Amino acid sequence: MEKRNLGRRYSLKSSETKTLLVKVSETLGRSIESFIDPKASVEAFEAGKTEILLVNRRPLLFRVGETVYPTLLFHEIFELLPKVVVDMGAVGHVCNGADVMAPGIVRFEGKFCADCLVLVVDVKHGKPLALGKTQYDSDSAKNVRAGVVVRNVHFVGDDVWNAMKTLN
Repeated sequence: MEKRNLGRRYSLKSSETKTLLVKVSETLGRSIESFIDPKASVEAFEAGKTEILLVNRRPLLFRVGETVYPTLLFHEIFELLPKVVVDMGAVGHVCNGADVMAPGIVRFEGKFCADCLVLVVDVKHGKPLALGKTQYDSDSAKNVRAGVVVRNVHFVGDDVWNAMKTLN
């Protein structure tokens, strides 16, 4: 596989790492310090408008502007996130970047608020397909029958995913 030029690579200072952890905790609505030590080594790789953040050499986070998200390779965090389970017919669409539409949703697992981060998984294997931001809270989402329920933020096969595959 051909490696892409990811641009600038640099290490974050410890104060930057602490700020980063605060931002991702805000995005998740939960502290992630039990998963990432504030003294961890963090490197940033520029990949277009996105920065991929390697924590102890693992691509666990990415930053778009001021917002920090977990990547789909940060498996330890998945238990913290509510899940939106989609039918197998929705898988290809979600993996091509489509938002999650109400008809493709089989069920919700866990409680969430509007504009919260959720993990999108397939119904057959429970495999993570995407991270998205909800348009509704969990109680309201159950009653939605048409339209977008989850806006796709990061998915298998996107630019972040492909850039992560080139990092060693």
